[in-house]
Amino acid sequence: MKNPFLETGQIVNTHGVKGEVKVVPWADSPEYLKQFHTFYLGETPMKVLSVRVDKTNVLIRFEGVDTVEAAMKLKGKTLSVARTDAKLPQGRYFLADLMELDVLDAASGDKLGVVEDILTPPAHNVYVVSGGAKRYMIPAVPAFIVETNVEDGFIKVNLIEGLETDV
Repeated sequence: MKNPFLETGQIVNTHGVKGEVKVVPWADSPEYLKQFHTFYLGETPMKVLSVRVDKTNVLIRFEGVDTVEAAMKLKGKTLSVARTDAKLPQGRYFLADLMELDVLDAASGDKLGVVEDILTPPAHNVYVVSGGAKRYMIPAVPAFIVETNVEDGFIKVNLIEGLETDV
């Protein structure tokens, strides 16, 4: 069963004196977080009064947090959104939903391992796949990713020489 909440960022500091917090977003773009009216700290809902993008961060003001002291108590906390509120375009996936998926060789059907980590360098994501004594670093681009099926729990990939390392 999928977690009903998706982690979307971390509160790293306060901003100003009226209770605004600075959030480092865990999304493709900080703009993505502007669509939400409620965030969650654990399972506690936090109603958004205002949200704006500041460079690569997001500045959010929550109902009931109206002083720098109140905002400071939130520093270091992880923000989540309800999965039911989060929408993605067709063919896009939440990274959390890709973790632990089986990774299969498209040519042979053999299981290579599971997605252990996802690196997010600027060019494109890289799936770190661990399977026994082997580890694979697979770029998440169409040349390598043949099929992603979150519902059935697998990703099919094309392998080339150089993607595999010994653990």
